[in-house]
Amino acid sequence: VQLQASGGGLVQAGESLKLSCTPSGRTASPYAIGWFRQAPGNERQFIATIRKSDGSTYYGDSVKGRFFISRDSATNTVYLQMSNLRPEDTAIYYCAASTGWTIKPTGFPWWGQGTQVTVSS
Repeated sequence: VQLQASGGGLVQAGESLKLSCTPSGRTASPYAIGWFRQAPGNERQFIATIRKSDGSTYYGDSVKGRFFISRDSATNTVYLQMSNLRPEDTAIYYCAASTGWTIKPTGFPWWGQGTQVTVSS
């Protein structure tokens, strides 16, 4: 599975961004798509995941109520709508595809290249 993430950028605190992740390749319909982020010096952090079969979602505690994951079933594109962004949300955001229902990075064999999100105060 190849994953293309896009939509990052520079915003001010309180503003919104919407990231997109489009899978392609031989197995373009993985079990679930997840979003992670990694800031310099920090471990990769789980953000959200959505299951292909029924659209079930799960969020990390740090983004609950501010971030919303959704999907377009026709194109398999997964979106991450980020609202009320904070400087601590600054990181490289990655989308990844999993073979099961998990939030562990090791459960996602396929990763996109990442997109930078920078939130200024």
